[in-house]
Amino acid sequence: MLEGLEAAFFYLFALVAVASALMVISSRNPVHSVLFLILAFFNAAGLFLLAGAEFLALILLIVYVGAVMVLFLFVVMMLDVDFAEFKQGALRYAPIGALVGLIFAAELIIVTGGYVLAPELSSSVARPIPDLAERTNTAALGDILYTDYIHFFQMAGVVLLVAMVGAIVLTLRHKQGVRRQSISAQVGRTPETAIEVRKVETGKGI
Repeated sequence: MLEGLEAAFFYLFALVAVASALMVISSRNPVHSVLFLILAFFNAAGLFLLAGAEFLALILLIVYVGAVMVLFLFVVMMLDVDFAEFKQGALRYAPIGALVGLIFAAELIIVTGGYVLAPELSSSVARPIPDLAERTNTAALGDILYTDYIHFFQMAGVVLLVAMVGAIVLTLRHKQGVRRQSISAQVGRTPETAIEVRKVETGKGI
C-alpha cells in the first residue's frame, strides 16, 4: 500500500513538474513564466523528498524559490522591459540552444543507459553516508562538509564573497556633485583648519 502511494505521488509530482517546465518556455507573459517556474521547483522538491534527499529539497525551496525566483519576479514586475524586442533576435541563438540541448540529452541517455545496462555499477559507488537509520541525511552531509571537506567549503565561500564584491564594484557608479563623508579628512583636522578666530568690533558684524 505504501509503495503504491509513493509511486502515485512520484508520477503526480513528475507530471506537474514537466507540465510546469513546458509552461515556463511557452508562456508569453514573463510573470506567468516565473510563477510556473516556482511551481516546477516545488514539485522537484517533492521528488527529492520521495528520494530521501530532504536537504536538497529544502535548499531548493529556500534558495531558489525563497530568494532567486522571488527576486526575479519583482525585477520582472518592476522594470518596464520590452520583451518583444528580446524575442525578435531569439532565432539567432537557436543553433547554440539546440547544441546545448543535444549535449544535455546525450548526458541523460548515457547516465540512464548505464543504470539500465549495468545496474551493478550503482552498488560499487562509494556511499558517503554510512547509516541513515541512526541519523538523517542532513546531519550526515553536515558532518562530511565540516570535517573532510571543510577547506573546500571555506574556499567556495571565499570565491562567492569575491564574486559579490566584484559585482558591487563593477556596477557602482558615483554621481557628480554629491557630498560624501570622508573619515580620514575628519580625523586629520586640526584646530587651525577647523576653527577661525576673528576679532569683531563693537557694534559691527563680521
